[in-house]
Amino acid sequence: MSGYRYPAQEVQFCLEHIAGIERLEPHFPNYGADLLEPILSEAAKFSEQIVAPSNRLGDVTPPKMVERCVQETPEFKAVYEALQDAAWTTLSAPEQYGGQELPRALEVAFNEGIQSSNLSFSLCPLLTQGAVDAIDTHASDKLKNTYLPNMVSGKWTGTMNLTEPGAGSDLAAIKTKAIRDGEQYRIYGQKIYITWGDHLMSENIIHLVLARLPDVPEGVRGISLFLVPKYLLDDNGHPGRRNDVYPLSIEHKMGIHGSPTCVMQFGESEGAIGYLVGQENKGLAAMFTMMNNARQSVGLQGLAVAEAAYQMALDYSFDRVQGAAKGSKDKVAIAEHGDVKRMLWQMASTLSAMRALMYTASVESDLSDQDGQHLARTELYTPIVKGWLTEMAQEIVSLAVQVHGGMGYIEETGVAQLFRDARILPIYEGTNGIQALDLVGRKLQGDQGAALTALIEDIRTDVSHFSGTAHSDTLTDYVNLIEQSKAMLLNNDIESSEAAYDFMMLSGFTIGGWLLLKGTQSDQASAAWQAKTEFYFKHVIGRGRYYFDSLKQFGPSEPIPSAELLKQ
Repeated sequence: MSGYRYPAQEVQFCLEHIAGIERLEPHFPNYGADLLEPILSEAAKFSEQIVAPSNRLGDVTPPKMVERCVQETPEFKAVYEALQDAAWTTLSAPEQYGGQELPRALEVAFNEGIQSSNLSFSLCPLLTQGAVDAIDTHASDKLKNTYLPNMVSGKWTGTMNLTEPGAGSDLAAIKTKAIRDGEQYRIYGQKIYITWGDHLMSENIIHLVLARLPDVPEGVRGISLFLVPKYLLDDNGHPGRRNDVYPLSIEHKMGIHGSPTCVMQFGESEGAIGYLVGQENKGLAAMFTMMNNARQSVGLQGLAVAEAAYQMALDYSFDRVQGAAKGSKDKVAIAEHGDVKRMLWQMASTLSAMRALMYTASVESDLSDQDGQHLARTELYTPIVKGWLTEMAQEIVSLAVQVHGGMGYIEETGVAQLFRDARILPIYEGTNGIQALDLVGRKLQGDQGAALTALIEDIRTDVSHFSGTAHSDTLTDYVNLIEQSKAMLLNNDIESSEAAYDFMMLSGFTIGGWLLLKGTQSDQASAAWQAKTEFYFKHVIGRGRYYFDSLKQFGPSEPIPSAELLKQ
C-alpha cells in the first residue's frame, strides 16, 4: 500500500492563482500571504505522518458498543489528541472563543489532507466545525460562551441529528418531540445515521437535534433546533452527570468503517435535556448553517478520496511491470500502456478541475459575509461542489481499481477501501438528486437566474482575456450551452425535476474547464497543469455536451414514463 502525499503545491497554486486568496487579506487581519506556505507544509506533515497510518486500522478494526458507549478504533484517540494539541481545530473559529479566525479556505486545505489520509477519522472534527458555525450564528450568548470555547479547542466534539427511521430527506416528517421544562427542554425521539454519534475521544459530545414542540405547524415550519450535551454541565461548567441520550447501535456500513454511524435514542426515561438554539419553529433555517457547511465539505471529501485513489493508482502503475512496449520484447511498467495512460490522465485532469472549483468556492465562502454577490455565488457553487465533485469521485476511485487490475479487487492493496468509502458521498447531506433540484430551484429559479448570469459574465470576461489561446472557443461553446439551459429551465421549456441532474453535471464540467484554463494563464502554471488542461479539453469536457443533449429531451410534453411501467 503506497503512502499518501499531500498535494501542497497544487493546493497553493489553486488558492493563489485561481481562487485569488489574496482578496481575503483585508477581511481577515490575522491572515497574510506569508502564512499560506507554512500552514500547507504543516498540514502535509500532519496528514502524511500522523493521520494516514491510522486509515487501514479503522477499516479492519471498526468501533464497537461497550457499556452503552461507543469505543472508537483505539488508535484514533491518539490521532485526535495530536489534532487537538496542534490546535488544528481552531483555524477558522472566532478569536473570542479561542480560535485563530483565519480564512475558512485554510481550514478546507487542512481538511483535504486529513480526509485523504483517513476519511472516517476526519468526519469527527469536520462535524464539530459545522456545529460551531451553527451555534455561533444562531445560539444565545449564554450558550455560545458556555459551549464554544471547549468545542473550538477540541475538548468537546459536535454532531448533527436530523434523520429518523421515517424521515430521511423529508425533514417535514420528523417526529422527535421537545417538551418545555422551564428554561430548558426535554427531548424524546430516535435519530439514525448519526456520524460520530458517540465515542470516547473527547470529554463531551454536543448534539444539535431537530425536534418538534407541541401544537406547532405541520411541515418544516414546526421544527426547532436544540443543543443536547452528552454530559450535563456542573456548576463549574465541567461535564457532570450523563444526559438521557444514548447510542442504541452502530450501523454496519459498506464503507467508512472507522466512523461510528449511530442510532441515537433521546429520552429513554426522563427526557434528554436540551437548550433551544435560535427561535422556536425556526430550527431548519438554523440547521441549514451546518448543512450548507457540510455540503461543501462533502464535495471536498470527494476530491480528497479521489486524490488518495489516484495516488495509489499512479504508484502501482509505475511499480507493476507487465507486458512489452510496442515494437519491443522488453517488459515495461503498465504506466506505459496506452489504456492505463488514458485512465491516469483522465483521473489527474479531472482532479485538478475539481480542486480548482473546491478552492474557488471556499474563497467565495469566506467573502460571503462581505456582500450579497459573494453570498449568491457561494450558494450557487454549493450544490455543484457537492454534486459534481462526488459524482466524479465515483469515477476516479473506480478507475483506480481498474488500473490495479485484479489486485485492486483485493482488500490488502487499500484501493478497495477507498472505493467503498467514496460511495456514501453522493448520498449523505442531501443526495445528489436533491443537490440538483436545489440548483435549479432555490438557486436558479429563486433569483430568476441572476447569480448564474453573473457567473456566466465572469467566465465570458475571462474568455475574452484567453481569446486566441487554445480551447477558448471550446469553453465559449460550453458557456453557451449553460446559457441555453438556463433559458429553457426558466421558461419551463423542460421539466426541471427531470433535467436538474443533467444541468448540474453540465455546470460542473464547464466550470471545471474554465478554472483549468484560467490556471494556464499564470506564469506559475506547471507543465503538468498545462498538460492536464489539454487532456481535459480534448477528452473530458465533451461529456458536458452529452448532458446538454440529454437535458433538452426532458420536455413537459414528453415526461419520463411512470416507474409503474417497469413493474409490468
